[in-house]
Amino acid sequence: MSALPPSAHALVTGGGRGIGREVAATLARAGATVTIIGRHRATLDEAVIAGAAHFAGVADVADRAALQAAVAEAAARQPVDILVANAGIAESAPFMKSDAVLFARMMDVNFFGVVHSIQAVLPSMRDRRCGRIVAIASTAGLKGYPYVSAYVAAKHAVIGLVRSLALEVATTNVTVNAVCPGFTDTDLVAGSIDTIMKKTGRSREQATAELSRHNPQGRLVAPPEVADAVLWLCGSGAGAITGQAIAVAGGEV
Repeated sequence: MSALPPSAHALVTGGGRGIGREVAATLARAGATVTIIGRHRATLDEAVIAGAAHFAGVADVADRAALQAAVAEAAARQPVDILVANAGIAESAPFMKSDAVLFARMMDVNFFGVVHSIQAVLPSMRDRRCGRIVAIASTAGLKGYPYVSAYVAAKHAVIGLVRSLALEVATTNVTVNAVCPGFTDTDLVAGSIDTIMKKTGRSREQATAELSRHNPQGRLVAPPEVADAVLWLCGSGAGAITGQAIAVAGGEV
């Protein structure tokens, strides 16, 4: 496994739970100083107490000013070397019932949240000529799924951003990549399972199987599998990997 830069400072948005927390903990175990950012102080503090991160800041990634303030506070302790733009939300609805408000909400968090996060750390990375940027996208950024058109559109936008920005900063020693998990065993997916149960009357086992069937391995992805992919992209041996969208999905894509 390639090593992280010495004394690296990693910032993980949406780092209080789910994939973000697992990524934060994995980077911390690898030797990084980790700052997590999220909306709920109690959740963030619990992650810090548990050792998944060292510092926490409260901000909604859709609020550019608040996010910039939180990132500036983190960077004042130590410049940010690694950004994992993980924060995201998912809502389902048929396309004809997906109004502009739903599309805007999906774009604000899932796409503009990534934009705001990158814009807050990139100038320093570019000036110091070092940095790793990883967006947690989704297989929904690589293919379509029914009844989540707004979410899929936002995740496709993230992949386009990653591919374009990677070219723009290719000579600065800053890499920009996306990790695209399939359905992963997190509370976000648990919420989707609850929705399936409510709308269809299926059991939890049946609802879980409905999501697992997308994965040729017949299971949900485990958060550590996603975190390991992120860790590799952040390591010294991945310097030539940029502009990529790496699926962690059991062969689905």
